[in-house]
Amino acid sequence: MKSTTDYSKYFVPTYTKNGAPMVRGRGMYLYDSNGKKYLDFGAGIAVTALGHSHPEIVAVLKKQGSALLHASNLYHLRPQIDFARLLVKHSFGDRVFLCNSGTEANEAAIKFARKWACKKDKAKYHILSFTDGFHGRTYGGLSATAQRKFHDGFKPILSGFHYAPFNNIEKTEHILNKHAFAAVIVEPVQGESGINRAATEFLRFLRRYTTKNHIALVFDEVQCGVGRTGTLWHYEQVKVIPDIMTTAKPIGGGLPLGAVVCKNKIATVMNPGDHGSTFGGNPLACALGTVVLKTIAKKSFLNQVQKNGAYLKEKLQKITAGNPSVTEVLGIGLMIGVRFKDDPTPIISACKENGLLVIKAGYNTVRFIPPLVVTKSDIDKAVGIFKKVLIKSM
Repeated sequence: MKSTTDYSKYFVPTYTKNGAPMVRGRGMYLYDSNGKKYLDFGAGIAVTALGHSHPEIVAVLKKQGSALLHASNLYHLRPQIDFARLLVKHSFGDRVFLCNSGTEANEAAIKFARKWACKKDKAKYHILSFTDGFHGRTYGGLSATAQRKFHDGFKPILSGFHYAPFNNIEKTEHILNKHAFAAVIVEPVQGESGINRAATEFLRFLRRYTTKNHIALVFDEVQCGVGRTGTLWHYEQVKVIPDIMTTAKPIGGGLPLGAVVCKNKIATVMNPGDHGSTFGGNPLACALGTVVLKTIAKKSFLNQVQKNGAYLKEKLQKITAGNPSVTEVLGIGLMIGVRFKDDPTPIISACKENGLLVIKAGYNTVRFIPPLVVTKSDIDKAVGIFKKVLIKSM
């Protein structure tokens, strides 16, 4: 039975799907109901950082799953405490708020920042974000997403949100000087828009300006964090420490889990009832999150991500050199994009037909975001398939 039949019959059509249902995952591979095997270089959109059915993940699923799945945030939960302690230990943060996704984390960050800023000046509620950024699909995250295509059909978006050109210090400062801002939110590496890196000097400017003007600096590391770019958090590479950081995607080991990491000055303005989440910080997801963080935070693990990321980028640069349809290979760590002159959807479809899963991003970019446990052998196989597809497409 083909998945498209059931999908079109029962679901709101918010996704474009094709092929047989995926039924099993093991390591770097997914398997569909027809028994076809796919090398997964999409990782569930940067989620399955340790690959599919990782032994430690499976063991914790069984142990915590048979102990406690839910008891509400009205009570202390040991897996939450263990996970939060680890998040604080391995970041700049003092405290965390747990939720279920990246967009929920960004919603919370916006609320936290506004309350913090309004304590000093009630007019300080404006939020600045940047062109081509992506911060989620709920109304706060959507309003912070400076891309018209996501707004179409859903206006009016929330008031108080403003957009500046990404990596443009002069125009950003001009907009910042026009309003009383509570927060500036930025992706250090934009994922959905095609792997665009924020310049270090741009981030340093934002840090200087926000510090001077009592504005919260928020880093959205939902996609670029948790080892994806070769350090546990990307802010470590640019040596710019935000006041708030949002994380999600891989942090729950495949289950819904998001977090807001913040400094005490932000956290302490919040009171019971100011914000919450029924399912946020689910005990099972937190137990998996502890496994994920402990594993990825190891220096040896992150060194391997850096080496394999450089290897993947170099291989892609070699096979695309001289290809008139490719404009650039860009990215860092295991967050790599191949940018085309035209829509790469046919390329992505052909890759799937040949057993390789990759994902489309903005500016005609094909994303290579494999599980962080990828090996050079896996990379060779993926690049070999991609090369074959490119040759056939020319």
